[in-house]
Amino acid sequence: MPADPILRVSGLTAGYGSFVVQRDLEFEVRRGEVFVILGGSGSGKSTVLKHVIGLIPPIAGSVKIDGDEVVGASGEQRRRIQRKFGMLYQSGALFGNLTVAENVALPLEEFTRLPRSAIDEVVRLKLGLVSLAHAESQFPAELSGGMKKRAGVARALALDPLLLFLDEPSAGLDPITSAELDRLILDLRDALGATIVIVTHELPSIFAVADRCIVLDRERRTMVAQGSPAELRDKSDDPFVRAFFRREPMEAT
Repeated sequence: MPADPILRVSGLTAGYGSFVVQRDLEFEVRRGEVFVILGGSGSGKSTVLKHVIGLIPPIAGSVKIDGDEVVGASGEQRRRIQRKFGMLYQSGALFGNLTVAENVALPLEEFTRLPRSAIDEVVRLKLGLVSLAHAESQFPAELSGGMKKRAGVARALALDPLLLFLDEPSAGLDPITSAELDRLILDLRDALGATIVIVTHELPSIFAVADRCIVLDRERRTMVAQGSPAELRDKSDDPFVRAFFRREPMEAT
């Protein structure tokens, strides 16, 4: 039986002011799955993600995380919702003047009243999960691209979130490092039962980790397909979806 949805997006129109990036988005993310939001360059994947986590108010629609409405949430309600998810930004978004351990400790310092000793222990545990226990005293400038992404994942996991959002996690990584990050994503799902939402257009990663996907189209400005990567590659009757998953040029019309 399918797991209960932890994220529900209904009638979401994403954009800025009156400019529509994507319209009428409808999808659910089930507990314990790896769910991918994909599409070509300029399709608005990262913009949609920012709407989902409440960084940008949508033009229309509803976003619920674990039953709580994200749209319009403020004050203590918003803080409660923020504790339910962790976010890895494309660049890693680490503070350069803080060590790796200090970066991971930030959510714990902001959202909890744990004593310093407990925070330090949680930080060590999270860095251990991403194989960075040896790097806790290093600064971001001393890390490789893959290590920065892992440190960002550790920080996103600091509060034991129900949902983990990853924005273009493979961007800028070589194929081996990207494959190692894919393995980490699957390990987090299997070991922690994490629910993970990823924005990407990297086909190898999509086929390696995704349980289900939605496909956003730039020209039509809406979602054009939903399903497992294999289903979309082999069974979709949409020309754009077929071309995307088969890595083929679009036929001229």
